[in-house]
Amino acid sequence: MGQALRKLFDTLFGNTEMRVVMLGLDAAGKTTILYKLHIGEVLSTVPTIGFNVEKVQYKNVIFTVWDVGGQEKLRPLWRHYFNNTDGLIYVVDSLDRERIAMAKKEFQAIIRDPFMKNAIILVFANKQDLRGAMTPMEICDGLGLNDLKDRKWHIERTCAIKGEGLYEGLDWLSNTLKEQRAIGFSSVV
Repeated sequence: MGQALRKLFDTLFGNTEMRVVMLGLDAAGKTTILYKLHIGEVLSTVPTIGFNVEKVQYKNVIFTVWDVGGQEKLRPLWRHYFNNTDGLIYVVDSLDRERIAMAKKEFQAIIRDPFMKNAIILVFANKQDLRGAMTPMEICDGLGLNDLKDRKWHIERTCAIKGEGLYEGLDWLSNTLKEQRAIGFSSVV
């Protein structure tokens, strides 16, 4: 029982570690987001073949973020990154209206995977600074987010290049994780 109380105290007041997988179709902005969060800069990127992984500390949460390539040939490999995942960051190119149905198909496959059933879901509606971008509400409808009744999810409008919305999303993710863990620990104590 002492161990459970110590874990609860660390979760509420100390550093918390969180494993996050960041997925989305190719060219959605995943790698740009990762490096904007990791080093505070926008790097010139090329399509990710494989994955990038970085630790991002925000407030008292250390996120280990796995950014996995989104090309069609790489998507079947996504499931290999699901085990022990606390959160999913799903990045959508808000300008890519033609592929929102594909984004939905991939998103639904991810969240239905047994290893992802308890993962918290954060959707970054990226590229909101561009004219013609879908609104977060359109993306909610496009992905079927409103149909998720037993899942914790949030959508955040973002502009990865400017860093807009990224930290607001991390705030939601970290607060939701802490609440979920506190509830889990309180049932143990």
